Amino acid sequence: MYRIIAQEGRAKRAEFHTVHGVIQTPVFMNVGTAAAIKGAVSTLDLKEIGTQVELSNTYHLHVRPGDRIIKQFGGLHKFMVWDRPILTDSGGFQVFSLSSLRKIKEEGVSFHSHVDGRKIFMGPEESMQIQSNLASTIAMAFDECPSSKADRAYVQNSVDRTTRWLKRCKAEMDRLNALPDTINKQQMLFGINQGAVYDDIRIEHAKQISELDLEGYAIGGLAVGETHEEMYRVLDSVVPYLPKDKPTYLMGVGTPANILESVERGVDFFDCVYPTRNGRHAHLYTNLGKINLFNAKYELDDKPIEEGCMCPTCRTYSRAYIRHLLKAKEMLGMRLCVLHNLYFYNKMMEEIREAIEEKRFASYKAEKLYRMEQGCE
Repeated sequence: MYRIIAQEGRAKRAEFHTVHGVIQTPVFMNVGTAAAIKGAVSTLDLKEIGTQVELSNTYHLHVRPGDRIIKQFGGLHKFMVWDRPILTDSGGFQVFSLSSLRKIKEEGVSFHSHVDGRKIFMGPEESMQIQSNLASTIAMAFDECPSSKADRAYVQNSVDRTTRWLKRCKAEMDRLNALPDTINKQQMLFGINQGAVYDDIRIEHAKQISELDLEGYAIGGLAVGETHEEMYRVLDSVVPYLPKDKPTYLMGVGTPANILESVERGVDFFDCVYPTRNGRHAHLYTNLGKINLFNAKYELDDKPIEEGCMCPTCRTYSRAYIRHLLKAKEMLGMRLCVLHNLYFYNKMMEEIREAIEEKRFASYKAEKLYRMEQGCE
């Protein structure tokens, strides 16, 4: 069940009820591709830094260790020891990013594993079966993610196939959720809107998939090469055509500025590897912009990453110490940076929710962007 608590313009503050708990939205999902956050961050850490939803990758877990192995452990929640919601993506994006290794047919996609080269086939039914074995809270439909640079004819054909695949995903999930040995019989399905940067294709696709009455709807195929302005234009065009009484998820986005702009356009769910990837490379988010701890000026800096930040890293360690760890290639350095960045994102989402409830999101957004654009170098 999805319940809107407050609105300011198109920005929504809502609750999404799942079998694994209530998700407060807007929400940033912390990305744990292979059932772990890169940077030695545990599920205990995730709770401490305010994570609501963990996101794992269907393709990667199917390849290693294998979804059937995870099912034997009672599903992904028990396997990774996490009792809050988990969203699994369909594997579609990873499959289609392996452009030199795959072949698309109506039935699905044949491709070679990036790990050992073995041939794998994945279609709508296989993706649903894998995600059912993982027993995630939310499963994503299997789709094709066409390039933002693809020509109109290719995109239209791709979107038409994605619609046919979505109907097959829905039928297969209904079948799986009725089986006696299915771990999570209340697994939810989100459909994915595609159409590259063609607004009319996006809108027509949104209308078609909305008729299927799914638990949620994602906007895919953005943040893959188009400009930020193009992305915001697509959101302005397509979000009004997705169901108002269901959550909207913008896949793979993004920077703090991207999130603020997208919340303003009605988006509820986000995920992105930026905070973890940047953290592992010493790029840290603060309310005064990003800092790079590899810069020499932090060698003797005894201040935390950000004054006033209550993350586990900033409460304890100095910039100088963390910089030393990173320079010495000690894993602890990456861990502390990732913890800070994820806390920053999770805290920002909490602030966004409060701002929408108090009808001050517009001013919050303007101030947040202004302060971050000033920079702290």
